[in-house]
Amino acid sequence: MTDQQSAAAAAAAAAAAPAGQPQIVRPYGDTTGDGRIQVSFTLPVPFGTPTEKARAEGAAAQLAAKMGLDPAMVVHAKGMGPDYTFFVVYGRVSHLVDLSQVEVTEREFPLLSSAEVNLRIRSGLGRKLVVVGACIGTDAHTVGIDAILNVKGHSGEKGLEYYREIRVVNLGSQVAVPDLVARASAEGADAVLVSQVVTQRDAHIHNAREMSAAFDAAGDRPLLVVGGPRFDPSMAGVLGVDKIFGKGTTPGEVASYLAYALVPDGDGAAETDPNTATAGDVAGAAA
Repeated sequence: MTDQQSAAAAAAAAAAAPAGQPQIVRPYGDTTGDGRIQVSFTLPVPFGTPTEKARAEGAAAQLAAKMGLDPAMVVHAKGMGPDYTFFVVYGRVSHLVDLSQVEVTEREFPLLSSAEVNLRIRSGLGRKLVVVGACIGTDAHTVGIDAILNVKGHSGEKGLEYYREIRVVNLGSQVAVPDLVARASAEGADAVLVSQVVTQRDAHIHNAREMSAAFDAAGDRPLLVVGGPRFDPSMAGVLGVDKIFGKGTTPGEVASYLAYALVPDGDGAAETDPNTATAGDVAGAAA
């Protein structure tokens, strides 16, 4: 049996596997199940003279082989300054993926419209919900926090400033953790939202833990929410925060979570049935 036939048989077996049984797949490159992948990486080697170029590509091929690519082809190499080279390598791997072993963090709250969020806050709290947002440490990248907080939002959704029943305080970038704790206390924050884009040397991990410890020490802990492209949503407990949002999060998701987590409800659920609200209530909450 050829590799292609074996791959096809494996794919068919995976599709037919009962729930809980291994569901095996292989990477796809040129043909289904051929195991071909493309990876990119940077090595601290120069790419100047012909000798340096040959040595750099040889180093990339060696690394790819040790990663399990067989055969491995260096399809692209480009110098990054005088001492570094960026590579793209294409090759075949024998590794398999068992889909039944993939863990997915499911959303634990319902998505609400802006009118439903406003109505729930107004009915449950009787005041505006206060949110303080910032980028902490040395992180100067406000694109993430601004996308969630600013009224313009992103992905076709308006940010939290748009919600009539949410008061937003955006502290911007490079906010020291002690300053964040003090400002959150002064504003009476119900929730603190922190975005971390800078992740070198796991700065996002260290900053999140520092923030959690600081709020615990202050004894006035609001709901702590962090987000960024490198966070693992399943690590909230490890980092000492209440919720982690990963890449692709929209303002509506954050608003729905805040309503779910902070607004009292008999059974702890955040569902607001628009059918039980008057048209005036919903219109007023959406304004």
